[in-house]
Amino acid sequence: MTIKITGVRVTPIAFRDPPLLNAAGIHEPYALRSIIEVEAGELLGLGESYGDAPVLAALTAIAPALAGLEIHDLNGLERVIKEELAKLPAAKAGAELAPGSQPSRLLANCFSAFEVAFLDLQAKAAGLPLHALLGGAVRREVPFSAYLFFKYERHIEPEEAPDEWGEAITPEQIVAQAKRMIDMYGFGSIKLKAGTLPPEVEIASIEALSKAFPGLPLRIDPNGAWSMQTALDAAQKLGPLIEYYEDPVAGLDGMAQLHRETGLPLATNMVVISFDGFRESIKRNSVQIVLSDHHYWGGLRATQHLATMCNTFNLGLSMHSNSHLGISLMAMAHLAAATPNLSYACDTHYPWVEDADEVVVGGKVAISGGCVRVGDTPGLGVELDRARLARAHATFNRISIRTRDDLGQMRKYDPDFSGKQPRY
Repeated sequence: MTIKITGVRVTPIAFRDPPLLNAAGIHEPYALRSIIEVEAGELLGLGESYGDAPVLAALTAIAPALAGLEIHDLNGLERVIKEELAKLPAAKAGAELAPGSQPSRLLANCFSAFEVAFLDLQAKAAGLPLHALLGGAVRREVPFSAYLFFKYERHIEPEEAPDEWGEAITPEQIVAQAKRMIDMYGFGSIKLKAGTLPPEVEIASIEALSKAFPGLPLRIDPNGAWSMQTALDAAQKLGPLIEYYEDPVAGLDGMAQLHRETGLPLATNMVVISFDGFRESIKRNSVQIVLSDHHYWGGLRATQHLATMCNTFNLGLSMHSNSHLGISLMAMAHLAAATPNLSYACDTHYPWVEDADEVVVGGKVAISGGCVRVGDTPGLGVELDRARLARAHATFNRISIRTRDDLGQMRKYDPDFSGKQPRY
């Protein structure tokens, strides 16, 4: 039976984001996303992607050209995307994207955004949950990790009120943040975003977490902000406490050297973000765990190929996260449910999202026991709430942010902040 695309909508949205610190600077008051709707008669497939101006321009340009494609024609989808991207002005096609992506990844970003919606359609047409389309669930409960951030109490903009999580710039405050997040969601592992404060504060925070949560797996992610010497010195204290060391230094060669000198398992979502990078990492033994992200690996099917490669070379596998909503979370969950060699709990920023800002029916997707459950509802298992979507789109239209700029935002607090790496 042939089912063809009859219409595509791309809706830019914005939702509130706390003042979370990272190596690049600090989150702005609002995060940007794009909600994709692909219609095939009475069926509707959903996707979610970056909302920064370059990606939004590309998605918007591609959308009308998809009409008439058959919902199973992913090769045709890729062909049309390539054709439409080739027509874009160089300034749009080559602009910087959200952190975790690169200009050269625009094709992968766009394909992933629409591929999820196509696969959602395919699963609904077949009356199957998405995980069944991806090979079948090997787990129904997908584990996620508590994602901790050093943060300020409030954004610098006077109109922005303090968020409910409060300040976290000391080890004691980080432990309190972890306790609250674990009490709310039941997470069984913890990740700390580092590379923001002096390393001794961040190391002390891991030590405090280890004492407060004995036996819970811990991770630290300096996002390449540490020099080799800092990373080596930190490894002496962190090594016995962490399950893996994520991107402490920059580059494939730097990571390879650090692994040789410490023997610690290194994870990345920075130095291996393509199959070319994967090949070079294998040559050097740069990383032992790959943190996938379907948004910039080129979709769910491509991430399954990555999982096969990780299995072939005996590498660990997990998932990276950016600021996202429930459609992306469910795409991650269905993919993780159907990936046998998912070695570690996945990352997610989702606890930082307020329920009022979610765009799916029923509000935020439930996380219980640290897991997202995938069921048997056809497709992704979520539906758009039109009123919520309209509010999020109105927020986008109200604000002036059009491309994420953590560095520029940080300079509002500290005009001398350079963002230069390594920072410490």
